[in-house]
Amino acid sequence: MSEILTPHDSGAMLIDGKAGAAAVDAAARAAAAELAGALGRQPALAVVLVGEDPASQVYVRNKIRRTEAAGMRSIEHRLPAETTEHDLLTLVAALNADDGVDGILVQLPLPAHIDARLVVESIDPAKDVDGLTARSAGALVQGAPGLRPCTPSGCVWLARQALGDLTGKSVVVIGRSILVGKPAALLFLEQNCTVTLAHSRTADLAKVCAGADILVPAVGRPEMVRGDWIKPGATVIDVGINRVEADGKARLVGDVAFDEAIESAGFITPVPGGVGPMTIAMLLVNTCAAAAARAGLSTPNALSDILGG
Repeated sequence: MSEILTPHDSGAMLIDGKAGAAAVDAAARAAAAELAGALGRQPALAVVLVGEDPASQVYVRNKIRRTEAAGMRSIEHRLPAETTEHDLLTLVAALNADDGVDGILVQLPLPAHIDARLVVESIDPAKDVDGLTARSAGALVQGAPGLRPCTPSGCVWLARQALGDLTGKSVVVIGRSILVGKPAALLFLEQNCTVTLAHSRTADLAKVCAGADILVPAVGRPEMVRGDWIKPGATVIDVGINRVEADGKARLVGDVAFDEAIESAGFITPVPGGVGPMTIAMLLVNTCAAAAARAGLSTPNALSDILGG
C-alpha cells in the first residue's frame, strides 16, 4: 500500500499512520455494510468511560466519531468518577447479555477505587474488542482464533505495508506491558519473525536494538532511543506518545529521537500521525470480526488482508 509511504529528505520513508488508518477504516466500513445486510442491523460497539480524564475524553470522542463514520452503531456510557465497582460490573454484565452489542470497550485508566483487571476480565471474550482478557491473551499465545489487541495489531500491519512479507526479520520490542509489548512480540512471531522482547533492565539495550531489522519502542520515555541505536535501513515503529515542554510550548514526541533516527532508518513512523491513528482503525476491524463470529458468519472479505496477514 504505497500511498501510506512518503519519501523524506533523509532518504528514509515515512510510514503515514493517518493514511493507513483511513484505508483500514474504509475496509471496516465495507465490512460493516456487508454485515448489516446479513445481521439486519449495524455492528455495534459499546464504549464505557468512567470519570473525567482529559486524554480519555478525547480518545473516546474520536472512537465514537470513527465508529459512526464506518457505518456502525456507537453506544456510549459516560459514568461519573465516583461510580462504584459494583455498578460498573453490573453495566458490563448487561452489555454482555445484550445481543445487539458486538464489542465492549471499557476505557482505561479507571479511577483508583476500581480494580481494572477485574472489570476487564468481566467482559465476554467474544466481545473483547480490545483483546485484553486472559482468554484473549491465551488464544494469542496458542495461536488460536480470537480478538487481538489493537495497538500492536496496528504496528504489525504498518510493518507489513512497509516491508511486505516479514518472514525471517529480526524484531526488537522495547517494553513488556500487557497492552503493547507482550502482544506485539507474539504478533510478530506469528509473522515468522525472530523476536527479542527487551525492557528497562536489558543489558546493553542500545546494542540489542542495533541488531533489529524492525524496532518497536513502547516504553513511554520521550526520545529514549537514539539514532545510533538503529541499524541502517531498519524499520522503526514508534509506539510512544509523550508530551514534553520546551520553551514554554508543549509538543508530542515518541520514544525515538526522530531527527536522529531518520538519518539511519529505512522506514519510520512519525509522532504524532504514526501508530496512534491505527489503534482505533483496528478496533473497528475487531468489532466487525466479533459481529461476524458471534453470528456464525465468515469474516467479511474486506478484512481478509488486514486479519489474514
